[in-house]
Amino acid sequence: MPFQLEFLWTDILIYLLLASTLAFAFYTARHEHLRVPWRQVARRPMAMASLVVLTVYVTVGLMDSVHYRPLLEIRNQGERVYSNEVLSLLDRMTTLLRTRVEKTYSAPFAVQAYSKETVEYPDGRHAREYPRLSYGGAHLQNPDDRATDIARRIGFATLAGLALWLLLIAGFVWWWRGRAESWSGAVQRLWRGESQVPWRAIWMTTGVLIVLVANAACLSPFYHIFGTDQVGQDVFYKSLKSIRTGLVIGTLTTLVMLPFAAVFGIMAGYFRGWVDDVIQYTYTTLSSIPGVLLIAAAILSLQVYVGNHPDSFHSATERADIRLLFLCLILGVTSWTSLCRLLRGETLKLREVDYIQAARALGSSHVSVMARHVLPNVMHIILITVVLDFSGLVLAEAVLSYVGVGVDPTMDSWGNMINSARLEMAREPVVWWSLASAFVFMFGLVLSANLFSDAVRDAFDPRLRK
Repeated sequence: MPFQLEFLWTDILIYLLLASTLAFAFYTARHEHLRVPWRQVARRPMAMASLVVLTVYVTVGLMDSVHYRPLLEIRNQGERVYSNEVLSLLDRMTTLLRTRVEKTYSAPFAVQAYSKETVEYPDGRHAREYPRLSYGGAHLQNPDDRATDIARRIGFATLAGLALWLLLIAGFVWWWRGRAESWSGAVQRLWRGESQVPWRAIWMTTGVLIVLVANAACLSPFYHIFGTDQVGQDVFYKSLKSIRTGLVIGTLTTLVMLPFAAVFGIMAGYFRGWVDDVIQYTYTTLSSIPGVLLIAAAILSLQVYVGNHPDSFHSATERADIRLLFLCLILGVTSWTSLCRLLRGETLKLREVDYIQAARALGSSHVSVMARHVLPNVMHIILITVVLDFSGLVLAEAVLSYVGVGVDPTMDSWGNMINSARLEMAREPVVWWSLASAFVFMFGLVLSANLFSDAVRDAFDPRLRK
Protein backbone atom coordinates (compact mmCIF):
# COMPACT_ATOMS: atom_id res chain seq x y z
CA MET A 1 0.00 0.00 0.00
CA PRO A 2 1.20 3.58 -0.59
CA PHE A 3 0.63 4.31 3.09
CA GLN A 4 0.75 2.73 6.52
CA LEU A 5 -2.12 3.32 8.93
CA GLU A 6 -1.16 4.91 12.24
CA PHE A 7 -3.44 4.53 15.26
CA LEU A 8 -2.91 7.11 17.96
CA TRP A 9 -4.34 6.64 21.42
CA THR A 10 -6.89 9.37 20.95
CA ASP A 11 -7.89 7.87 17.59
CA ILE A 12 -8.69 4.53 19.24
CA LEU A 13 -10.75 6.22 21.94
CA ILE A 14 -12.61 8.27 19.33
CA TYR A 15 -13.50 5.10 17.42
CA LEU A 16 -14.73 3.47 20.65
CA LEU A 17 -16.79 6.56 21.45
CA LEU A 18 -18.30 6.54 17.96
CA ALA A 19 -19.17 2.85 18.26
CA SER A 20 -20.74 3.45 21.68
CA THR A 21 -22.79 6.33 20.32
CA LEU A 22 -24.08 4.20 17.44
CA ALA A 23 -24.92 1.36 19.83
CA PHE A 24 -26.78 3.77 22.12
CA ALA A 25 -28.70 5.16 19.15
CA PHE A 26 -29.66 1.63 18.06
CA TYR A 27 -30.74 0.76 21.61
CA THR A 28 -32.77 3.98 21.89
CA ALA A 29 -34.54 3.31 18.59
CA ARG A 30 -35.85 0.00 19.94
CA HIS A 31 -37.36 1.44 23.14
CA GLU A 32 -40.34 3.76 22.97
CA HIS A 33 -39.79 5.44 26.33
CA LEU A 34 -36.30 6.49 25.18
CA ARG A 35 -37.50 7.72 21.81
CA VAL A 36 -40.08 10.10 23.29
CA PRO A 37 -37.64 12.78 24.64
CA TRP A 38 -35.50 12.58 21.51
CA ARG A 39 -38.60 13.21 19.42
CA GLN A 40 -39.16 16.35 21.44
CA VAL A 41 -35.61 17.43 20.66
CA ALA A 42 -36.18 16.70 16.96
CA ARG A 43 -39.22 18.99 16.89
CA ARG A 44 -37.25 22.10 17.91
CA PRO A 45 -35.97 24.06 14.88
CA MET A 46 -33.05 25.64 16.70
CA ALA A 47 -31.88 22.30 18.07
CA MET A 48 -31.92 20.64 14.64
CA ALA A 49 -30.16 23.58 13.01
CA SER A 50 -27.47 23.32 15.71
CA LEU A 51 -27.24 19.58 15.11
CA VAL A 52 -26.45 20.23 11.43
CA VAL A 53 -23.59 22.54 12.42
CA LEU A 54 -22.31 20.02 14.97
CA THR A 55 -22.41 17.30 12.32
CA VAL A 56 -20.07 19.35 10.12
CA TYR A 57 -17.64 19.84 13.01
CA VAL A 58 -17.74 16.13 13.88
CA THR A 59 -17.16 15.16 10.25
CA VAL A 60 -14.04 17.33 10.06
CA GLY A 61 -12.83 15.92 13.39
CA LEU A 62 -13.32 12.32 12.24
CA MET A 63 -11.44 12.97 8.99
CA ASP A 64 -8.58 14.37 11.06
CA SER A 65 -8.62 11.20 13.21
CA VAL A 66 -7.66 8.84 10.37
CA HIS A 67 -3.85 8.95 10.45
CA TYR A 68 -1.27 7.32 8.19
CA ARG A 69 2.40 7.46 7.17
CA PRO A 70 3.00 8.03 3.44
CA LEU A 71 5.30 5.69 1.52
CA LEU A 72 8.71 7.16 0.71
CA GLU A 73 10.42 4.46 -1.35
CA ILE A 74 10.58 0.73 -2.11
CA ARG A 75 14.06 -0.75 -1.89
CA ASN A 76 15.51 -3.60 -3.92
CA GLN A 77 14.50 -6.33 -1.49
CA GLY A 78 10.91 -5.09 -1.53
CA GLU A 79 11.31 -3.30 1.77
CA ARG A 80 8.94 -0.38 2.11
CA VAL A 81 10.18 2.77 3.80
CA TYR A 82 7.51 5.02 5.27
CA SER A 83 7.82 8.63 6.33
CA ASN A 84 8.16 9.62 9.98
CA GLU A 85 5.60 12.36 9.36
CA VAL A 86 2.11 11.35 10.44
CA LEU A 87 -0.65 12.78 8.25
CA SER A 88 -4.41 12.53 8.40
CA LEU A 89 -7.21 12.25 5.87
CA LEU A 90 -7.92 15.95 6.41
CA ASP A 91 -4.27 16.73 5.64
CA ARG A 92 -4.63 14.81 2.41
CA MET A 93 -7.74 16.75 1.40
CA THR A 94 -6.12 20.10 2.27
CA THR A 95 -2.67 19.46 0.81
CA LEU A 96 -2.57 22.87 -0.87
CA LEU A 97 -3.31 24.67 2.40
CA ARG A 98 -0.71 22.60 4.25
CA THR A 99 2.12 22.96 1.77
CA ARG A 100 1.65 26.56 0.60
CA VAL A 101 3.76 28.30 3.25
CA GLU A 102 4.74 31.95 2.99
CA LYS A 103 7.70 33.67 4.65
CA THR A 104 5.76 35.30 7.46
CA TYR A 105 2.55 37.21 8.17
CA SER A 106 0.09 38.07 5.43
CA ALA A 107 -3.39 39.53 5.81
CA PRO A 108 -6.57 37.73 4.67
CA PHE A 109 -6.91 37.69 0.86
CA ALA A 110 -3.63 39.59 0.56
CA VAL A 111 -1.32 39.37 -2.46
CA GLN A 112 1.56 41.17 -0.76
CA ALA A 113 3.41 40.63 2.51
CA TYR A 114 2.17 42.39 5.62
CA SER A 115 5.46 44.15 6.36
CA LYS A 116 8.00 45.84 4.15
CA GLU A 117 11.22 44.19 3.11
CA THR A 118 14.40 45.46 1.48
CA VAL A 119 14.27 44.71 -2.25
CA GLU A 120 17.33 44.94 -4.52
CA TYR A 121 16.73 45.91 -8.14
CA PRO A 122 18.91 44.82 -11.10
CA ASP A 123 20.49 48.27 -11.30
CA GLY A 124 21.73 47.97 -7.69
CA ARG A 125 19.09 50.18 -6.07
CA HIS A 126 17.60 49.14 -2.73
CA ALA A 127 14.09 50.01 -1.65
CA ARG A 128 11.64 49.13 1.13
CA GLU A 129 8.55 47.58 -0.43
CA TYR A 130 5.79 45.08 0.21
CA PRO A 131 6.93 41.99 -1.75
CA ARG A 132 4.50 39.71 -3.57
CA LEU A 133 3.47 36.52 -1.78
CA SER A 134 4.71 33.22 -3.11
CA TYR A 135 1.23 31.65 -3.28
CA GLY A 136 -1.44 34.12 -2.22
CA GLY A 137 -2.72 35.77 -5.39
CA ALA A 138 0.24 34.43 -7.39
CA HIS A 139 -2.05 33.73 -10.35
CA LEU A 140 -2.71 37.46 -10.82
CA GLN A 141 -0.53 39.37 -13.24
CA ASN A 142 -1.67 42.68 -11.79
CA PRO A 143 -2.29 42.90 -8.01
CA ASP A 144 -4.92 45.57 -8.66
CA ASP A 145 -7.18 42.88 -10.16
CA ARG A 146 -7.54 41.19 -6.77
CA ALA A 147 -10.96 42.63 -5.86
CA THR A 148 -12.44 41.73 -9.24
CA ASP A 149 -11.03 38.21 -9.11
CA ILE A 150 -12.31 37.61 -5.56
CA ALA A 151 -15.78 38.89 -6.44
CA ARG A 152 -15.91 36.68 -9.51
CA ARG A 153 -14.88 33.56 -7.58
CA ILE A 154 -17.32 34.31 -4.76
CA GLY A 155 -20.15 34.70 -7.26
CA PHE A 156 -19.28 31.44 -9.02
CA ALA A 157 -18.92 29.52 -5.74
CA THR A 158 -22.20 30.91 -4.40
CA LEU A 159 -24.11 29.93 -7.52
CA ALA A 160 -22.55 26.46 -7.51
CA GLY A 161 -23.41 26.02 -3.82
CA LEU A 162 -26.99 27.14 -4.36
CA ALA A 163 -27.34 24.78 -7.35
CA LEU A 164 -26.10 21.85 -5.27
CA TRP A 165 -28.44 22.86 -2.44
CA LEU A 166 -31.45 23.00 -4.75
CA LEU A 167 -30.50 19.62 -6.20
CA LEU A 168 -30.38 18.08 -2.73
CA ILE A 169 -33.72 19.65 -1.82
CA ALA A 170 -35.26 18.24 -5.00
CA GLY A 171 -34.07 14.77 -4.08
CA PHE A 172 -35.37 15.17 -0.56
CA VAL A 173 -38.81 16.39 -1.74
CA TRP A 174 -39.03 13.43 -4.12
CA TRP A 175 -38.41 11.05 -1.17
CA TRP A 176 -40.48 13.02 1.35
CA ARG A 177 -43.71 13.80 -0.52
CA GLY A 178 -46.72 11.52 -0.33
CA ARG A 179 -47.76 9.27 -3.18
CA ALA A 180 -50.78 11.38 -4.13
CA GLU A 181 -49.14 14.72 -3.33
CA SER A 182 -47.91 17.02 -6.07
CA TRP A 183 -44.44 18.52 -6.20
CA SER A 184 -45.73 22.05 -5.62
CA GLY A 185 -47.78 20.91 -2.62
CA ALA A 186 -44.77 19.16 -1.08
CA VAL A 187 -42.58 22.23 -1.61
CA GLN A 188 -45.19 24.51 -0.05
CA ARG A 189 -45.56 22.16 2.91
CA LEU A 190 -41.78 22.15 3.34
CA TRP A 191 -41.57 25.95 3.14
CA ARG A 192 -44.40 26.47 5.63
CA GLY A 193 -42.86 24.03 8.09
CA GLU A 194 -45.94 21.78 8.16
CA SER A 195 -44.21 18.70 9.56
CA GLN A 196 -43.20 17.38 12.96
CA VAL A 197 -39.51 17.55 12.08
CA PRO A 198 -38.41 21.14 11.28
CA TRP A 199 -37.07 20.33 7.83
CA ARG A 200 -37.18 24.00 6.82
CA ALA A 201 -34.69 24.98 9.52
CA ILE A 202 -32.51 21.97 8.70
CA TRP A 203 -32.34 22.76 4.99
CA MET A 204 -31.83 26.50 5.51
CA THR A 205 -28.86 25.77 7.76
CA THR A 206 -27.57 23.18 5.30
CA GLY A 207 -27.83 25.70 2.46
CA VAL A 208 -25.82 28.31 4.36
CA LEU A 209 -23.12 25.75 5.18
CA ILE A 210 -22.96 24.49 1.58
CA VAL A 211 -22.47 28.03 0.29
CA LEU A 212 -19.75 28.73 2.88
CA VAL A 213 -17.93 25.47 2.10
CA ALA A 214 -18.17 26.16 -1.64
CA ASN A 215 -16.66 29.63 -1.20
CA ALA A 216 -13.87 28.27 0.99
CA ALA A 217 -13.10 25.51 -1.52
CA CYS A 218 -13.07 27.99 -4.42
CA LEU A 219 -10.99 30.71 -2.76
CA SER A 220 -8.49 28.83 -0.58
CA PRO A 221 -6.42 27.38 -3.48
CA PHE A 222 -5.68 30.92 -4.67
CA TYR A 223 -5.73 33.07 -1.51
CA HIS A 224 -5.07 32.74 2.19
CA ILE A 225 -8.65 33.51 3.21
CA PHE A 226 -7.71 33.91 6.89
CA GLY A 227 -4.15 35.08 6.29
CA THR A 228 -0.94 33.43 7.50
CA ASP A 229 0.81 33.34 10.86
CA GLN A 230 4.34 34.23 11.91
CA VAL A 231 5.94 31.25 10.15
CA GLY A 232 3.76 31.63 7.06
CA GLN A 233 1.29 28.78 7.70
CA ASP A 234 -2.27 29.18 6.50
CA VAL A 235 -4.48 30.22 9.43
CA PHE A 236 -7.58 28.66 7.86
CA TYR A 237 -5.79 25.30 7.74
CA LYS A 238 -4.75 25.63 11.39
CA SER A 239 -8.34 26.46 12.38
CA LEU A 240 -9.60 23.33 10.64
CA LYS A 241 -6.94 21.21 12.36
CA SER A 242 -7.94 22.68 15.71
CA ILE A 243 -11.46 21.26 15.42
CA ARG A 244 -10.27 17.76 16.34
CA THR A 245 -8.48 19.04 19.43
CA GLY A 246 -11.59 20.80 20.68
CA LEU A 247 -13.80 17.77 20.05
CA VAL A 248 -11.33 15.41 21.75
CA ILE A 249 -11.17 17.61 24.84
CA GLY A 250 -14.96 17.85 24.99
CA THR A 251 -15.76 14.17 24.41
CA LEU A 252 -12.91 12.05 25.77
CA THR A 253 -12.92 13.99 29.03
CA THR A 254 -16.55 12.94 29.40
CA LEU A 255 -15.56 9.28 29.00
CA VAL A 256 -13.15 9.65 31.91
CA MET A 257 -15.59 11.62 34.06
CA LEU A 258 -18.72 9.47 33.68
CA PRO A 259 -17.53 6.23 35.36
CA PHE A 260 -16.30 8.06 38.46
CA ALA A 261 -19.40 10.23 38.76
CA ALA A 262 -21.96 7.50 38.04
CA VAL A 263 -20.46 4.76 40.22
CA PHE A 264 -19.52 6.90 43.21
CA GLY A 265 -22.64 9.08 43.07
CA ILE A 266 -25.06 6.15 42.95
CA MET A 267 -23.13 4.19 45.60
CA ALA A 268 -23.07 7.15 47.97
CA GLY A 269 -26.80 7.75 47.69
CA TYR A 270 -27.79 4.07 47.74
CA PHE A 271 -25.66 2.66 50.57
CA ARG A 272 -25.40 5.80 52.69
CA GLY A 273 -23.55 5.32 56.00
CA TRP A 274 -19.78 5.01 55.93
CA VAL A 275 -19.74 4.54 52.13
CA ASP A 276 -21.42 7.91 51.72
CA ASP A 277 -18.99 9.50 54.19
CA VAL A 278 -15.91 8.18 52.38
CA ILE A 279 -17.13 9.27 48.94
CA GLN A 280 -18.17 12.69 50.20
CA TYR A 281 -14.79 13.18 51.85
CA THR A 282 -13.03 12.14 48.63
CA TYR A 283 -14.81 14.51 46.26
CA THR A 284 -14.85 17.34 48.80
CA THR A 285 -11.09 17.06 49.20
CA LEU A 286 -10.60 16.88 45.44
CA SER A 287 -12.83 19.92 44.90
CA SER A 288 -10.78 21.96 47.38
CA ILE A 289 -7.60 21.54 45.30
CA PRO A 290 -7.25 24.28 42.64
CA GLY A 291 -7.81 22.54 39.33
CA VAL A 292 -5.29 24.62 37.39
CA LEU A 293 -2.49 23.77 39.83
CA LEU A 294 -3.30 20.05 39.66
CA ILE A 295 -3.37 20.13 35.87
CA ALA A 296 -0.10 22.10 35.73
CA ALA A 297 1.63 19.62 38.05
CA ALA A 298 0.42 16.65 35.99
CA ILE A 299 1.43 18.19 32.65
CA LEU A 300 4.88 19.16 33.94
CA SER A 301 5.37 15.61 35.27
CA LEU A 302 4.44 14.25 31.85
CA GLN A 303 6.92 16.60 30.17
CA VAL A 304 9.69 15.28 32.43
CA TYR A 305 8.75 11.69 31.56
CA VAL A 306 8.70 12.39 27.83
CA GLY A 307 12.04 14.18 28.07
CA ASN A 308 13.62 11.23 29.90
CA HIS A 309 12.16 8.59 27.56
CA PRO A 310 12.44 9.99 24.01
CA ASP A 311 12.68 6.49 22.49
CA SER A 312 9.14 5.66 23.60
CA PHE A 313 7.68 8.06 21.02
CA HIS A 314 8.51 7.68 17.33
CA SER A 315 7.30 11.09 16.18
CA ALA A 316 6.33 14.53 17.41
CA THR A 317 2.70 13.68 16.64
CA GLU A 318 2.77 10.80 19.13
CA ARG A 319 4.29 13.02 21.81
CA ALA A 320 1.66 15.68 21.26
CA ASP A 321 -1.10 13.05 21.24
CA ILE A 322 -0.06 11.51 24.55
CA ARG A 323 -0.07 14.95 26.13
CA LEU A 324 -3.58 15.58 24.77
CA LEU A 325 -4.75 12.23 26.17
CA PHE A 326 -3.15 12.98 29.53
CA LEU A 327 -4.86 16.38 29.61
CA CYS A 328 -8.22 14.66 29.00
CA LEU A 329 -7.51 12.27 31.88
CA ILE A 330 -6.64 15.08 34.27
CA LEU A 331 -9.67 17.16 33.27
CA GLY A 332 -11.88 14.10 33.73
CA VAL A 333 -10.48 13.31 37.17
CA THR A 334 -10.95 16.90 38.35
CA SER A 335 -14.43 17.50 36.86
CA TRP A 336 -16.51 14.51 38.01
CA THR A 337 -17.32 15.89 41.45
CA SER A 338 -20.25 18.15 40.48
CA LEU A 339 -22.08 15.37 38.63
CA CYS A 340 -21.35 13.00 41.52
CA ARG A 341 -23.12 15.36 43.92
CA LEU A 342 -26.18 15.54 41.67
CA LEU A 343 -26.39 11.77 41.29
CA ARG A 344 -25.96 11.23 45.03
CA GLY A 345 -28.86 13.55 45.82
CA GLU A 346 -31.14 11.94 43.22
CA THR A 347 -30.26 8.43 44.40
CA LEU A 348 -31.05 9.35 48.02
CA LYS A 349 -34.57 10.15 46.83
CA LEU A 350 -34.94 7.15 44.53
CA ARG A 351 -33.89 4.53 47.09
CA GLU A 352 -37.02 5.26 49.11
CA VAL A 353 -39.56 4.84 46.29
CA ASP A 354 -41.86 1.80 46.28
CA TYR A 355 -40.51 -0.13 43.29
CA ILE A 356 -36.94 -0.10 44.62
CA GLN A 357 -38.14 -1.16 48.08
CA ALA A 358 -40.12 -3.96 46.43
CA ALA A 359 -37.08 -5.11 44.43
CA ARG A 360 -35.00 -5.28 47.58
CA ALA A 361 -37.77 -7.15 49.44
CA LEU A 362 -37.94 -9.74 46.65
CA GLY A 363 -34.23 -10.49 47.11
CA SER A 364 -32.61 -8.55 44.25
CA SER A 365 -28.92 -7.84 44.80
CA HIS A 366 -27.64 -4.34 45.37
CA VAL A 367 -25.82 -4.34 42.04
CA SER A 368 -28.98 -5.42 40.22
CA VAL A 369 -31.08 -2.72 41.89
CA MET A 370 -28.55 0.02 41.10
CA ALA A 371 -28.09 -1.13 37.49
CA ARG A 372 -31.72 -1.89 36.58
CA HIS A 373 -33.68 0.62 38.66
CA VAL A 374 -31.47 3.50 39.83
CA LEU A 375 -29.21 4.10 36.82
CA PRO A 376 -32.02 4.37 34.19
CA ASN A 377 -33.84 6.88 36.40
CA VAL A 378 -30.81 9.16 36.76
CA MET A 379 -29.82 8.91 33.09
CA HIS A 380 -31.52 12.21 32.30
CA ILE A 381 -29.20 13.98 34.75
CA ILE A 382 -26.17 12.34 33.14
CA LEU A 383 -27.23 13.32 29.61
CA ILE A 384 -28.03 16.89 30.61
CA THR A 385 -24.70 17.30 32.42
CA VAL A 386 -22.72 15.79 29.55
CA VAL A 387 -24.13 18.06 26.87
CA LEU A 388 -23.87 21.15 29.08
CA ASP A 389 -20.26 20.42 30.08
CA PHE A 390 -19.09 19.92 26.49
CA SER A 391 -18.85 23.61 25.64
CA GLY A 392 -17.24 24.36 29.01
CA LEU A 393 -14.50 21.81 28.33
CA VAL A 394 -13.82 23.27 24.87
CA LEU A 395 -13.38 26.70 26.44
CA ALA A 396 -11.24 25.18 29.22
CA GLU A 397 -8.72 23.97 26.63
CA ALA A 398 -8.35 27.51 25.32
CA VAL A 399 -7.80 28.88 28.82
CA LEU A 400 -5.27 26.19 29.77
CA SER A 401 -3.31 26.62 26.54
CA TYR A 402 -3.31 30.36 27.14
CA VAL A 403 -1.59 29.88 30.53
CA GLY A 404 0.83 27.30 29.09
CA VAL A 405 -0.48 24.04 30.63
CA GLY A 406 -2.78 22.96 27.82
CA VAL A 407 -2.05 20.85 24.76
CA ASP A 408 1.41 20.56 23.23
CA PRO A 409 2.59 23.80 21.55
CA THR A 410 3.22 21.85 18.33
CA MET A 411 -0.42 20.72 18.14
CA ASP A 412 -2.96 22.90 16.39
CA SER A 413 -5.63 24.13 18.79
CA TRP A 414 -7.68 27.25 19.28
CA GLY A 415 -6.00 27.78 22.63
CA ASN A 416 -2.54 27.82 21.05
CA MET A 417 -3.78 30.19 18.35
CA ILE A 418 -5.15 32.56 21.00
CA ASN A 419 -1.95 32.26 23.00
CA SER A 420 0.18 33.19 19.98
CA ALA A 421 -2.20 36.04 19.13
CA ARG A 422 -1.47 37.59 22.52
CA LEU A 423 1.85 38.91 21.24
CA GLU A 424 0.57 39.55 17.73
CA MET A 425 -2.03 42.01 19.04
CA ALA A 426 0.83 44.14 20.43
CA ARG A 427 2.47 44.53 17.01
CA GLU A 428 2.24 47.61 14.86
CA PRO A 429 0.38 47.12 12.60
CA VAL A 430 -1.84 44.70 14.52
CA VAL A 431 -2.02 41.06 13.41
CA TRP A 432 -5.62 40.30 14.26
CA TRP A 433 -6.68 37.45 11.97
CA SER A 434 -5.33 34.52 14.05
CA LEU A 435 -7.43 35.60 17.01
CA ALA A 436 -10.43 36.28 14.79
CA SER A 437 -10.22 32.88 13.08
CA ALA A 438 -9.97 31.01 16.38
CA PHE A 439 -12.88 33.03 17.74
CA VAL A 440 -15.11 32.32 14.71
CA PHE A 441 -14.54 28.56 14.73
CA MET A 442 -14.78 28.23 18.52
CA PHE A 443 -17.88 30.42 18.62
CA GLY A 444 -19.61 28.26 16.03
CA LEU A 445 -18.90 25.04 17.94
CA VAL A 446 -19.74 26.36 21.41
CA LEU A 447 -22.90 28.18 20.31
CA SER A 448 -24.31 25.18 18.45
CA ALA A 449 -23.42 22.88 21.37
CA ASN A 450 -25.14 25.20 23.85
CA LEU A 451 -28.31 25.49 21.76
CA PHE A 452 -28.50 21.73 21.29
CA SER A 453 -27.82 21.09 24.99
CA ASP A 454 -30.65 23.45 25.96
CA ALA A 455 -33.07 21.36 23.90
CA VAL A 456 -31.76 18.13 25.44
CA ARG A 457 -32.14 19.57 28.92
CA ASP A 458 -35.74 20.62 28.28
CA ALA A 459 -36.60 17.22 26.82
CA PHE A 460 -35.00 15.02 29.46
CA ASP A 461 -35.67 17.05 32.60
CA PRO A 462 -38.92 15.65 34.10
CA ARG A 463 -39.75 19.05 35.58
CA LEU A 464 -39.63 20.75 32.15
CA ARG A 465 -40.97 17.94 29.98
CA LYS A 466 -44.36 18.62 28.46
